[in-house]
Amino acid sequence: MAPPRHFLQLKDFSREELDHVFERTRSIKARFKAYQRYWPLQDRTLVMIFEKASTRTRLSFEAGMQQLGGSAIYLNTRDSQLGRGEPVEDAAQVISRMSDIVMIRTFEQEIIERFASHSRVPVINGLTNEYHPCQILADIFTFIEKRGPIQGRTVAWIGDSNNVCNTWLQAAEIFGFQVHVSTPPGYEVEAERAGLYGTDHFEQFADPMDAARGADLVTTDVWTSMGFEAENDERLRDFADWQVDADMMRAARADAVFMHCLPAHRGEEVAAAVIDGAQSVVWDEAENRLHAQKALMEFLLLGRVDD
Repeated sequence: MAPPRHFLQLKDFSREELDHVFERTRSIKARFKAYQRYWPLQDRTLVMIFEKASTRTRLSFEAGMQQLGGSAIYLNTRDSQLGRGEPVEDAAQVISRMSDIVMIRTFEQEIIERFASHSRVPVINGLTNEYHPCQILADIFTFIEKRGPIQGRTVAWIGDSNNVCNTWLQAAEIFGFQVHVSTPPGYEVEAERAGLYGTDHFEQFADPMDAARGADLVTTDVWTSMGFEAENDERLRDFADWQVDADMMRAARADAVFMHCLPAHRGEEVAAAVIDGAQSVVWDEAENRLHAQKALMEFLLLGRVDD
C-alpha cells in the first residue's frame, strides 16, 4: 500500500497540484452556491484534533466534510488521552485506523510531523506555530477570484513574521511572486524557521510604508499570536507603527486588496476603515477556507478529480 499524502506545509504540493486544488475549489464552490449536492466523500470520516482554540478552522473543516457527504469528529487534547501523556505516535496509530483523514491544529510543527509519520491516512496541518498552509490556500484562491493570477504580483506583509507570514514566503517561491515584509526590530523573518534557504522572492523593509508601496495585496495578522499572550503589552508598544491604515493602503496600488486571516483587532494591527472598507476581501477570504479545504480533502482522499 502506498504511503498517504500529507499537507503539513504548502510546499508539500507542487505548483501543478496546487493549481488543480484551486480549480477544484472553484468548481466545488460553484456547486455549493447553486445548491447542488456533491457527496464524493460519502461514508468517509474526518478526525479534527485541536490543541489550540479555533473558530474558522473547526467550522470550515466540520461543515466542509459534511457538505462533501462525510462526517467529522472533534477531539480536543484536553478531553482525550493525548492530553494525559499518550505518545503522539501511539495516538496516530489508533486514530488513523478508525478514520479516513485527520486534521491537527497544534503548537510545534514537530508534533504534526511525528503524527503523520505514524498515520495510515492523510494528515492536514490546521495550524502550527510555524505554518498555516490552509489559510494561504484560501488567500491565494481569493486573490485569483478577485484579481487573476498571483504570479508576478507583490504581496505586502505588515507586522509579525509568524506562521502565516512564513507560509506566504513559501507560496512566493512556488507561484513566483514577491513578498515585501515589514516587521518591528526583533521580529524579522527567520529564514530557516520559514523553510527558506536562499530566495529572491522576498524583501524586508524597515518602514512598513515602503513595504506597502505598489503592492497588489496588503495583509497582516494580530500582533500577539496564540502562545505569546505573555508578551502582549510589550508587543503593543513594539508594533504601534505597524498598523495597516488608510495611508498605507493609498501607498499600495489603487486596486490593491486587503486580507486578514481573522480574528482581527480593529485599532491595533488594522484600522476599522480598512478592514470594513471597499478594498477589504476578508469575508470572502474567510468563506474560501471552507471551499479550499473541501478541494484539499477531495484531492488527498481521491486524487485528481475532473468534472
